[in-house]
Amino acid sequence: MKQNNNLPLFIGISVALGIIIGSFFNVKNTGTFYPVSSNTGNSKLNTVLKFIESEYVDDVDAEKITDEVISDLLDRLDPHSTYIPKEIQAYTQETMNGSFVGIGVQFRLEKDTILVEKVIPDGPSLKAGLRAGDRILMADKDTLYGKEISNNDVLSKLKGEENSQVLVKVYRPTTNKIIDFNITRGKVDIKSVPVAYKLTDSLGYIKLVRFAMTSYDEFKSALDKLQEQGIKDLVLDLRGNPGGFMHIADQISDEFLADGQLIVYTKNKKGRQKNNVATSKGSFEKGHIYVLVDENSASASEIVSGALQDNDRGTIIGRRTFGKGLVQQELDFNDGSAMRLTIARYYTPTGRSIQKPYDDTNNYENEVLNRYKSGELYSKDSIKIIDSLKYTTPKGKVVYGGGGITPDVFIPLDTLNGVNYFELNMINKFVSSYIDTHRKELNKYNESNFINDFKITSEIKKAFDKYIAPYKFSSQELVDDLLKENFASTLINDEVYYKLVQKRDPYILKVIALEQNQ
Repeated sequence: MKQNNNLPLFIGISVALGIIIGSFFNVKNTGTFYPVSSNTGNSKLNTVLKFIESEYVDDVDAEKITDEVISDLLDRLDPHSTYIPKEIQAYTQETMNGSFVGIGVQFRLEKDTILVEKVIPDGPSLKAGLRAGDRILMADKDTLYGKEISNNDVLSKLKGEENSQVLVKVYRPTTNKIIDFNITRGKVDIKSVPVAYKLTDSLGYIKLVRFAMTSYDEFKSALDKLQEQGIKDLVLDLRGNPGGFMHIADQISDEFLADGQLIVYTKNKKGRQKNNVATSKGSFEKGHIYVLVDENSASASEIVSGALQDNDRGTIIGRRTFGKGLVQQELDFNDGSAMRLTIARYYTPTGRSIQKPYDDTNNYENEVLNRYKSGELYSKDSIKIIDSLKYTTPKGKVVYGGGGITPDVFIPLDTLNGVNYFELNMINKFVSSYIDTHRKELNKYNESNFINDFKITSEIKKAFDKYIAPYKFSSQELVDDLLKENFASTLINDEVYYKLVQKRDPYILKVIALEQNQ
């Protein structure tokens, strides 16, 4: 297998993001507000901060210093106790609530202009008449083009209070006209289940990307529809899922486990144990489950994977998961910021703690990168197993604690046959540019005909070669497939994209093979 030289950098970036995201998840939200300026008594910390603010020789930003002190204090505890500035907390709350208030478009900056890539189905912009390919020039009296514009600038103008209105001025290239749209802002859903469909007549597939407040309802709706369509077995794809709320993980696990089976339990520093068990309401307790995971599947993803593996309920497929077994409780401050403090550890039904070691913070942050270097992402034999952390499931299967969920069936890292992530980004930009200038002729394709009818023609290849010149791709083997998949994602929808990708997805190919041999 050819290894991608750019992969370590990508993995390093992914791990850094994963650790930040991991700090946000496995959260118990108390809903309690603690004033930033509350008097906590004559403590050393409070005295020092007040003394600095009052007597330091230069003017200081007391709020900034306080934020930095709190952040540094929490960083010294564990990798997932964290301080969240109000700017990040607002975004996090939107993500975990499963919706935001805006106009409902996906956009990107294209030559100093806001290009609408997608109009979100059932959103305010679709109802108002915006189309993919439109350029947003102004929101009310604010200009949204030019070199100084940023994504945050755009979001601040397009988001707002629910039912408030914004006058959007748009240039539409297909008609060469400037059009005004008066859009009423509304709730825009952030999907936790981007796709759910049948892989075969008897095998369903659900992709779950987070465990937000709305995730269980989305998951249950998808599962119900697949069961109505006659599926007997299910693929639950948790690859790259960084986690979320514990109670959502419990609810999803409950659908698969029999009444009274242990899902997960937690212990705090006082030794108090709380057991979370399945109820009798599970609707999929008989069919086989394949859970797809990788090194970026964390926290709540690991709760579900561990519950199913330890109860001998399904097959875990992929690579060893991230290894986050800590529970955080959130404290919200009245300035919009928050802190999340680790208050307990969680354990899988057999008693495993899947939290990986974090005594050395630097090693913790680079742990997944080290898996790449050690060869673990390419060979199951390279996974470091701690014999003293051996556990046994009711049916006698041996499982291990100490750092993530080790899969039952290993899938090595896919290096995309040498196509690196810079090249993937080039393909994405080319496809978006090509669609923008050929939208009329591409309008004949839809969800029902794209997979069979759309071809990467010689004209598209010629335009692509011109677009990337003089750059030469490191591998040509997958370029046509990657181009078609990107056209599907940008031009049609996620479901068509996933169906195309899964034709060469080693995870899905392995599931199909296992299913046929049952």
